[in-house]
Amino acid sequence: MADELFPRTRSALGPGAVHVPDWLTPEAQLRLLAACREWARPPAGLRLVRTPGGGAMTARQFGLGWHWYPYGYARSAVDGDGAPVKPMPPWLAELGRTAAEAAGYGGAEGDDLAYDLALVNFYDADARMGMHRDSDEKSGAPVVSLSLGDTGVFRFGNTETRAKPYTDVELRSGDLVVFGGASRLAFHGVPRVLPGTAPVGLGLTGRLNITLRVSGLTDGA
Repeated sequence: MADELFPRTRSALGPGAVHVPDWLTPEAQLRLLAACREWARPPAGLRLVRTPGGGAMTARQFGLGWHWYPYGYARSAVDGDGAPVKPMPPWLAELGRTAAEAAGYGGAEGDDLAYDLALVNFYDADARMGMHRDSDEKSGAPVVSLSLGDTGVFRFGNTETRAKPYTDVELRSGDLVVFGGASRLAFHGVPRVLPGTAPVGLGLTGRLNITLRVSGLTDGA
C-alpha cells in the first residue's frame, strides 16, 4: 500500500528462501489472472482435490504441464475428468525462470531452471492449506510462488517438522516467494486468507497462488 509508514522490502524467510514484495506489476497481474481464468475452465480445469483419507482440500486446484494428485503426477486429470492436462505455456515457464533469477538463482544453475509444471490453487475466504512439503518432483530446482488477489498468510517453516520454528508473512497480490537450496523441502502452508484485501482494479474475489516448478519427470516415469 502506498500510504504505509514503512514500505515492504525484500526479506529472507530461510536459507535459500526469499520474499520479494510487489514483484508483479498491476499489468502483469491482470494478464496472469486472465490466463488463469481460461486455464481453470474444463477440460482438466479447476477441481476439488480429494485426499487418500477421504477428506478434501479446501483450496481448489488445477495443473499445467503435469497434473498433481496425492501423491504423484500424471499427464491427465486422473482424479478429475480424466482429460489431458493443459500444456505449460512458454511465457509462463520464462516467467518462472525470471522470478528465480530475481531471487538470486541463476548463473551456473540457470540452465536447470526449465519450469515445466504449474500448480494453481484458488482460495476462497474459508480455504487454507496445511503444512506440507513440495516433495513429489524429481528436481531440486527452486519453487516459484506468485500471489494474486486477496492477501494470504504464508507460514514458512523448517525441513524437519510441521511445527515451529516457522515464520508467518502476509503475501499480497503481486508478491513473489522463491525457495530452493537448503529450504527446497521446507514445510509451508497457508493458515488463513484475509477477505476483501485484493486490489480493487484486479477484479478478483479470493486468492490465486501460482507455483512454478521443475518436475524432473519424463513421460512414463
